[in-house]
Amino acid sequence: MSVHDFPPKREHHNSKRIAPAHGHHLADDLPLIAAQLLQRRRALAWLGASAAGSALTLAGCGGGGSSGGSVAGVATTTAASTITAASTASTSSSSGSTSTTTTTSSSSSCTALPGETAGPYPADGTNTSSGSTSDILTASGIVRSDIRSSFISSTTQAQGVLTTLTLTLVNTNSSCAPLSGYAIYLWHCDRDGNYSLYTAAAESYLRGVQVTDANGQVTFTTIFPGCYSGRWPHMHFEVFASQAAATTGRNAVLTSQLALPSAACSAVYPYATGYTSSVNNFANVSLTTDNVFSDNTAAQIAAMTPAMSGSVAAGYTATATIGIAR
Repeated sequence: MSVHDFPPKREHHNSKRIAPAHGHHLADDLPLIAAQLLQRRRALAWLGASAAGSALTLAGCGGGGSSGGSVAGVATTTAASTITAASTASTSSSSGSTSTTTTTSSSSSCTALPGETAGPYPADGTNTSSGSTSDILTASGIVRSDIRSSFISSTTQAQGVLTTLTLTLVNTNSSCAPLSGYAIYLWHCDRDGNYSLYTAAAESYLRGVQVTDANGQVTFTTIFPGCYSGRWPHMHFEVFASQAAATTGRNAVLTSQLALPSAACSAVYPYATGYTSSVNNFANVSLTTDNVFSDNTAAQIAAMTPAMSGSVAAGYTATATIGIAR
């Protein structure tokens, strides 16, 4: 509170002051001095009380401000914490919602893959080659993740650009839920376009079986296959209800193929060692002229084409979702 808060003194501009009459002796002055001293004491007492009141008022304002500041600070901090917590909760809720939406969207967009020919070189006991039946599925050691090496009568390792392929098996009749405990048999040609047990008769590489985990996934370590005349670059696979079913070589749930991405083929064939013959073969084929993929829908081709990333030097990582109706 400032001096401006006190009421202003009234000034009587038109009045005259009349000096009080008194004598000039000490006896006449003593009562006046005493009266003035009393008035002074009263004035000082009043000023003291006023100052104390002002101090209290100021202290109340200042203290209230300080105390109010503390209280406000606590309130502000509490509010900030609440806002932060709400923001965090909102973010978490939003993230959870986004995650759920993404999962739902992903699970509802899977496509049932069409059945395709196993080709002339499946080695699953369904055909003969040179008068004998090739059935690698009954061979010990066929259940493996790294399929680059031969394992029956040879230990030769197929050379080529390293490729790690992860397949996710889902049920298109159950919101695309993952299918665990199923067996997937994968096979494909080497970088020269030859198939083990057939055109590379002494070898058993680039063939293997894996069992899907709780997420419906299997992973194979292999090489990027070459492109041979008349066919778009591809990989073959068969799905079985169990490992036991797979190793008998019968009753596949699905037999189909994966089409390799054009961009990856264009990056590998002209620049990687050993793929020379693939350059011209790839230049002379397309998905629309391929005798396997040409009659599939755009959605099926998209599902049959793995997503790939990497380089010739570092190798490639590929993923694909295999939808089947169960």
